[in-house]
Amino acid sequence: MIIDAKGLHYRELNEQVRAAVADGETDLTLLNVNGQRYIADAIDTPVSITIEGVPGNDLGVFMNGPSLVVHANGQDHIANTMNDGKIIVHGDAGDVLGYGMRGGKVFVKGDVGYRVGIHMKEYKDKVPVMVIGGKARDFFGEYMAGGTLILLGLDTGGNGQEEIAGNYFGTGMHGGVIYVRGRLDDYQLGKEVKQLEMDDKDREVLRAYVTEFAADFGMDAEEILKGDFVKIKAVSHRPYGNLYAY
Repeated sequence: MIIDAKGLHYRELNEQVRAAVADGETDLTLLNVNGQRYIADAIDTPVSITIEGVPGNDLGVFMNGPSLVVHANGQDHIANTMNDGKIIVHGDAGDVLGYGMRGGKVFVKGDVGYRVGIHMKEYKDKVPVMVIGGKARDFFGEYMAGGTLILLGLDTGGNGQEEIAGNYFGTGMHGGVIYVRGRLDDYQLGKEVKQLEMDDKDREVLRAYVTEFAADFGMDAEEILKGDFVKIKAVSHRPYGNLYAY
């Protein structure tokens, strides 16, 4: 089913999407999307949605099952508190991706902005995953409590930033793991994290997610995996415990 979003208010577009899902549609294409917010918000049906254009903030907020493919850039707050499903962005994306993300996957081919992965969390077998093909700005993985972040730093012709990431990397992180293709300078890291060598289990996890990422974007997974990867983890599960009195 095709929905033309040209000129539609975001509420009207989302009403049409919800109505189509309620009628049993399993494959939607949204044309001429131009900044409409909250697309696929809280939908818990495994519907596939292809987005032609640039969706607005909070794409996939509270989402629980759909698969979204964006054939352009994305804006801020993608996968906000997302519980399950998959979001693929063929361009760059903005700030605060995966805020409080609890499950599912987000793959971004290009660069991302600030505070990506903030407050990501996991529970038992519910492990959110985000793979970024390009570079990231400051506060990547801030206050991360669980999940897996992968930052590849591929040459996507992006924002002119020389470093793979900005400063305050992993600030407040107390759970989960981050894999980076390349190494960061110590001054870039939050005091709560450190860089570690990869082990066999890390390589197995990394290979699985990079292979899936590469397949989605028509890339060569083996070429990507030839890079020098490092693991970044928290040094404490309670980094600010001494700031509180009981």
